[in-house]
Amino acid sequence: MTKTNLARTLREPAELVAEGLVPASALPALERVAARYAVAITPDLVDLIDTTDPDDPIARQFVPVSAELEAQPGENADPIGDHPHSPVAGIVHRYPDRVLFKLVHVCAVYCRFCFRREMVGPGKDNALSESAYRTAIDYIRSHGEIWEVILTGGDPLMLSPRRMSEIMADLAAIDHVKVIRLHTRVPVADPARISAEMVAALKVAGAATWVAVHANHARELTGPARAACARLVDAGIPLVSQSVLLRGVNDNIAALSDLMRAFVECRIKPYYLHHGDLAPGTAHLRTTLAQGQALMRQLRGRVSGLCQPDYVIDIPGGAGKSPVGPNYVLAVQNTADETSEAKSETRYRIVDYCGDVHLYPPEA
Repeated sequence: MTKTNLARTLREPAELVAEGLVPASALPALERVAARYAVAITPDLVDLIDTTDPDDPIARQFVPVSAELEAQPGENADPIGDHPHSPVAGIVHRYPDRVLFKLVHVCAVYCRFCFRREMVGPGKDNALSESAYRTAIDYIRSHGEIWEVILTGGDPLMLSPRRMSEIMADLAAIDHVKVIRLHTRVPVADPARISAEMVAALKVAGAATWVAVHANHARELTGPARAACARLVDAGIPLVSQSVLLRGVNDNIAALSDLMRAFVECRIKPYYLHHGDLAPGTAHLRTTLAQGQALMRQLRGRVSGLCQPDYVIDIPGGAGKSPVGPNYVLAVQNTADETSEAKSETRYRIVDYCGDVHLYPPEA
């Protein structure tokens, strides 16, 4: 983060009160929240919050509330099971051909729904030690099946361009690593950080760089954020999106459509729409799976095919992501008697985006 933004980022509940983001009466409860979960809201995001709207979708993502101290049954400090799949510090090897590489445990902004909220922020280890970093690199080097390395954390773009350049070079020097993907909030939270130096640091010979940009509401893609994304795309770095389905933020078809269209306008291909993870104190922001499936059904056909993300859930315990979008094939029937030698093609009942049912192949 730039020094100016770093100095102006709101981190204490009293600063939120002074900025008019929360009432003074909420201060005691929010101090208890902040003692457990990190708080940071950058100036770029503060400027987006409508303080006259008690249900502002930007505020819901970043301004802490007392409900975060109310854990629900089934919530877990490691809701997607990173720990059981971490062979060495900083590495999560859940899928055969790719690993997560958690370089840092700090972010420009702390989302109130974060599934790693117990692991990031002040009081936690800020970054891997040099020895842990080298051990992680050695692990990747010794596992020839690893085709893709996903840099995450925390937010890897909190590192300096110089350090990012070193990391990218170390990974690209491993022959079997062909893709390096970064997951980041920085283009939205602190777009000025996507400087020419940072963009140059992400370009590396020997591996393809991809960036997954996290945003949950179209208003987050401001002029400066769009310019930051353009700097990456214009340099030849492809972008995909990550979003979380959040109650009161994007859980209606208008907001979700606007968000996906905004991504495509920025040359960001919608990739994942995540169902909310079972992180402690996040129940007030989670929808049901049925609500998410209904939204995905509405999205299909109403906006461009370019605007369709995969709706996925990270199965608790570490079993990985599974698509959970609606099923458009209602039933199966055969077009001829099973005992007949002249069996014809299986016929399906398929639902279109308007809810109408069609036979495929159609009846002659």
